[in-house]
Amino acid sequence: MQTRTIGNRQVSAIGLGGMPMSIEGRPATERSVATIHAALDAGVTLIDTADAYHRDANEVGHNESLIAEALRSYGSDVSDVVVATKGGHLRPGDGSWTVNGDPAYLKEAAKASAKRLGVEAIGLYQFHRPDPTVPYGDSVGAVRDLLDEGVIRMAGISNANPDQIREAQSILGGRLVSVQNQFSPRFRSSLPELELCAELGIAFLPWSPLGGISLARSGELGAEYAPFLEVAQEHEVSPFQVTLAWELALAPVVIPIPGASRPESIEDSSQATELVLTPEEVARLSAA
Repeated sequence: MQTRTIGNRQVSAIGLGGMPMSIEGRPATERSVATIHAALDAGVTLIDTADAYHRDANEVGHNESLIAEALRSYGSDVSDVVVATKGGHLRPGDGSWTVNGDPAYLKEAAKASAKRLGVEAIGLYQFHRPDPTVPYGDSVGAVRDLLDEGVIRMAGISNANPDQIREAQSILGGRLVSVQNQFSPRFRSSLPELELCAELGIAFLPWSPLGGISLARSGELGAEYAPFLEVAQEHEVSPFQVTLAWELALAPVVIPIPGASRPESIEDSSQATELVLTPEEVARLSAA
C-alpha cells in the first residue's frame, strides 16, 4: 500500500476509522477484531479512534480498548501502526454529543486514553472539537503540554477552521501534524482547510470520507453523484474506491480514514491507493 507522512511517521495512505465498531448498531466484538486484523493484513498502519466512540455512558473508551485488544491478538509485529485518538468530545450515553475543552480535563482524558490503549505515549492525540466555553488556545495549550511531557508523541486537532489551524500551529510551536475534518463528495465545506494543510505540510485526515455511515451501508453514493458511479464502472472497481482515490488525488497530505465494521469494507477501501485517476477524471469528480 502507498504511504503518506504524519509528522515524523510514515503511515498507510488509507487509514481505518474505528467509530462504527463501537456506537449504535455495532457488530459483535469478534467481527470488529476481525475487521481490524483485515485492515492490518491489507497494510493499514493508521487507526483512528476517540474516547467518545462508545454507545453507553459506562463504557467510555470502548473503541480504544477494542483496538488495543485487536493489536495485542494480531500475532505479528504492529510497531509500525499509529493509533490516533482524540479527546474533548463526550457522549453522555443518551445518543447526544457534548464538548469539554477544559485543559485539566483534556490532560486527564489523554492519560486515560493511553492507559486503555496500553501505551506509554499515544502515537497521535487530537483535540476533538472546539468548546465554545473555553478559549481555543487554552485547549490547544493542554495538547502542547501533553506533547512536552511525553504523554503523546504527535499532536493534532479536529473539526477546526483555518484560523484555528493557524492558531494551533503557533501554540504548538510548529508541531501541529494533523487536522481531522469531515470531507467527502457530499461534504466539501472543509476544502479551505484541506488546501491550507497542503500549503503548510500538515496531514489532512477526512473523517466520514465516504459520506457517512448510513451512506456507506447503502452501497451507493447517491444519484446526484453519478460521475463517481460512472468512473467506478469504467475502472471496474467500487464507487468507494473511486471516492477515496479522488480524495487522495486532491493533495499529497490527504489520508482518508473510512469507517468500517466488516473485513470486506476495509479490504475494498485499502485498494483505493492502487487506483490511479487521470487529471480529467479528478476534475470530473471535483465538478460533480
